[in-house]
Parts: sequence; C-alpha cells; structure tokens
Amino acid sequence: MNAGLLTIVEAGSTQVTDLGRRRGPRYGVPVNGALDQRSARIANILVGNADDEPLLEVTALDLEFVADADILLAATGADAHLTVDGVGRPTNQPVSVRAGQTVALRQLQGGLRAYVAVRGSFDVPRLLGSCAPDSVLGFGGRLVAGATIVLRRETAPIVNDHFEAELYSLDVPRMPTGFVIDVTDGPDIDDFAGTVDRLFAQPYLVTPTSNHIGLRMTGPLPERRTTGEVLSRGVPVGAVEVPPGDELLVLHRGRGVTAGYPVLAVVTSGSLDVLAQVRPGQRLRFRRVSADEAAARARAELVELEALRLRVRSVFTALDALTPSSIGRTLP
Repeated sequence: MNAGLLTIVEAGSTQVTDLGRRRGPRYGVPVNGALDQRSARIANILVGNADDEPLLEVTALDLEFVADADILLAATGADAHLTVDGVGRPTNQPVSVRAGQTVALRQLQGGLRAYVAVRGSFDVPRLLGSCAPDSVLGFGGRLVAGATIVLRRETAPIVNDHFEAELYSLDVPRMPTGFVIDVTDGPDIDDFAGTVDRLFAQPYLVTPTSNHIGLRMTGPLPERRTTGEVLSRGVPVGAVEVPPGDELLVLHRGRGVTAGYPVLAVVTSGSLDVLAQVRPGQRLRFRRVSADEAAARARAELVELEALRLRVRSVFTALDALTPSSIGRTLP
C-alpha cells in the first residue's frame, strides 16, 4: 500500500538496504546488506519495525529528504546532527516528522555510517528476498537528488505530555569506543607459524582503497611459512586474508563467496559492525579471542537488543493507552 513518498533532496552517499541477502551465497551471490548490522537493527527496533526491514544507509556525507506523509523515524550509527525543519532532534530515539517537513542528517563523526529507519519501512524492489544493493549484478545502488521512495505507512505525530519522558529514556546501546577488532583463529593459522603474533602487536592503518567488499590496511604483516597452493574455497564474511603484497585484507559483506588466499583469522560478528565505522586513515588493533568468547558476546548482544525491543514495545503500548487518538495509526 502506498502511504506516500519520501523524496531525496541531498543524497550524499546514501542507499536503501537491509540486513542482507541470506539466500545469496548458495547461488554465488554476496550477502551484502548494512555493514553495521547492529546499528541497522537498532534503527528498525526504535520505530517498531522488524529487524530486517529496508532502511537508509548513509556513508560519510550529508542526507536531506522530505516526506509527503507523517512519519516516525530513528537515526542510529555514527554520531550525526539530525534536524527537522532546522530544529535539532535526538539520534538513537524515535522522532515524529510531519508531512512536508525537511529532515537532514549532517556532520557524521565518530564513525563512517549512519542508518535511518522509518516506521512501516519502504516499498522497494528485492532480489532473492533482499533490497541490498549489489554492484556486480547491477542491482540497487546509491540514491540521487530527486529520487523517491514509496512509504508503506503513514504514522501520525505522537503528541503526548509523557512522550519525551518515556521515549527519551530508552537507554539505547551505544557503539563500543575505540577500534579494537576481535578475531578468532582462521583455518590457515598454522601456515603462519612464528609470525601470527604480528597481527596483535601494533595498530593497522586503514587505506583509502577500502570499501564494502573489504578493508585493506597496512602494518606488520604475518608471513606465510608454507608454499603450497591455496585452492579457491568458500570464505566467510570477516575473513582476514594475507594476499601477496604489503596489505592485509579483511573481507566484508560485499565479498565474493569464494577466494584463494590463506585465511589467518576471522573477525567476530560484533567487530564487523565496528569495522563498518572505521574511516580510511584511521588505525585499529586486532585482539585474539576464543570461539567460545565470541559466541558468548554474540549472545549477549542479542539479549541486549531484545531488551531494547521490549522497552520500545512497552512505551508504544503505554502511549497508545494514554492517548489513543494521537497515535492510533502508529500501532499495527
């Protein structure tokens, strides 16, 4: 159902995406999707959407848009200045926007990517169940000024004396400070016997050639001690590869599903979100963790997000009970 249109005024480097094409790898298609999965999930949770609904991924540059319907949105990820008709509004919280008001997200700092979710999400094309762009297949891509996105739902402004007191105390989980990247041992770690510790000894510098396919970085490189050929095989998102040359490569969500370089380590799911926020020219450190530690931290993050989901749900329910006429259209 078409509830209205969102029109892009200033696109910067913005695209419509979701959590990725989970069915893709079985067909040889990269998973792609939001590079900072945690921030994307939080944005959707804050407006009452399912975690995997389409949303906007904003990379480095400013975004400005206007909707011709009332909407409820949330901006998460890198710190940014969010305004509605020039008035500052909080990030990491639900924000009501009236039809015709101009929304701007500017001055991204402390990270590289921000996410904007709208309650009800967008009606956009999908490939293998996902709207995530894929540059190889020519599907999706960056938005341009003047582009329009179909809104699935109009959300009447939430007007209630308890609104700010309730919603603005949601205690939204924040991104970790500092760029420390946790990794578990990779399948080819024994090939680097005697030099593995170099990965953890000093910071690595992220180079400008980094993108959604992978991050390239310079620093003290471990050396492969074996000479046998590495056959092309499936590689996970987060694989830390040591190709010939003077750079380390960490594969991200746009990576091909197969590769033929030795995999020294694998970045944990939570640290992949941290990698998504590292800008070229910044430095990061790797930290070795066990598979059990990585699994425990992943479970803890899921519990944290579920707690946020329950808080948001209870706030919307309470507001609906207090003033059903003002937010009746915000609830399913």
